[in-house]
Amino acid sequence: MMHYHRPITQRAARALALVGLLFVLAPLAPGYAQQIAAGSRPQDAVIERTVAGVKTLVKRRPGSQTVAIGLFFAGGSSAAEPAQAGIEALTLATAIEASRRFPREALRRETARLGASLGYVATYDYSALTLATTRRSFEQGWTLFADVARHPRFEEEDVALMRERLIASLLDDEDDPETILQQTQAKALYGRHPYAAAPKGTPETLARLEAADLRARHARMLAAKRLLLVAVGDLDPDLVAKRAAALFAGLPAGEAPERAPSLFWTEPDVTLTARPLPTDYVQGVYAAPPLMSPDFPALRLAAAILRDRVFEEVRVKRNLSYAPMAFLTAQGANVGGIYVSSVDARQAVTVMLDEIERLKAELVEPAELRATAAQFLTTSYLAEETNSSQVGTLALYELVGGGWRQAFAALDRLQAVTPEQVRAAARKYMVNLRFAVVGDETRAGGLAPRRAPSPAARPLD
Repeated sequence: MMHYHRPITQRAARALALVGLLFVLAPLAPGYAQQIAAGSRPQDAVIERTVAGVKTLVKRRPGSQTVAIGLFFAGGSSAAEPAQAGIEALTLATAIEASRRFPREALRRETARLGASLGYVATYDYSALTLATTRRSFEQGWTLFADVARHPRFEEEDVALMRERLIASLLDDEDDPETILQQTQAKALYGRHPYAAAPKGTPETLARLEAADLRARHARMLAAKRLLLVAVGDLDPDLVAKRAAALFAGLPAGEAPERAPSLFWTEPDVTLTARPLPTDYVQGVYAAPPLMSPDFPALRLAAAILRDRVFEEVRVKRNLSYAPMAFLTAQGANVGGIYVSSVDARQAVTVMLDEIERLKAELVEPAELRATAAQFLTTSYLAEETNSSQVGTLALYELVGGGWRQAFAALDRLQAVTPEQVRAAARKYMVNLRFAVVGDETRAGGLAPRRAPSPAARPLD
């Protein structure tokens, strides 16, 4: 995922910037139910409407002094051809530079005066224009946001500048082992999958994009069936609907893009990118189900338990790595996996794979399971403190998680998971890991993946 804000002040950016979404899956905190009528459900604070053919979600938080807005474009980089990878990132990065009513200097002057921040998000599954501002400045901030969304200038000078910046950012990462590892993994996983078009693009694909390409892409993105508007703050839903109606007036219906299919493979694999490094970087992933799958809560807890166990075994007991990790993504096509950087990667990976086998063989102690679920409660509530993070969560579930209402059910689903379900999820999904390795060929070349005992084809839920 790629996330960018052009903040007017560092203070405003820190306070208001929209958080990244590639690993966000924090449900909306039930504690916010105190802000709506007694006896109501937390989701009752969200008002859903269809305005000019566009789904609009408004979550009112009485007393909040800030407002967060996101206009989401379904499809993201997975809706682009690999030859145009990065086009939505470049389109939105250039869009927030200048609009029809607000040339570059005027736009910067107005956002500075209002203490507002315009930004964008680019992911595999969707992209977004974002606005963060104060409640007092909402109307004026919306005017800027709407003009940028509907009428960006795409001046040749701005296109060239933003293209150079994005390319420079990619080139800066070329010698970073972590970035090389993720690129190696992506190439091995997504060769024929819609995710083959990376959200950031590549220096080569970005270099080919011109202003005319961005204008054409922007016109394609502005289709009612591809759009989702989410607003969180102390806002009148009727006012938001009125402003949205003007923003979306006259848009074509278009077609909603198809969601990216789940990943699936039956054989383990190792892909090595040789580098003369003192430390080897290793990541192994398994295909995981979509967010709305009945198996996802159990697998999420299994991944969290694995994370804690590999930290204990790899770092604390053996001191093989500073930050070993287990993870599970939250996007359209999910993967879970393990990661480690170590001077003895083979031993570290062996220990981590043994912990996976332990999850498959033994039932998790109920106390450990309860503690892990409780940890999610705490981190979820903390993650939802800002309006911007709530915008992100609502959009994530609406676009790839089975609908925004699932955001409010996620914690309940986690708390209902049993030890038997955790073991079953580990057995079903934590198999046939595909590894990416960056490091010394002699030292890391002996890494041997483990094949599942019964690699029978099974569709992901």
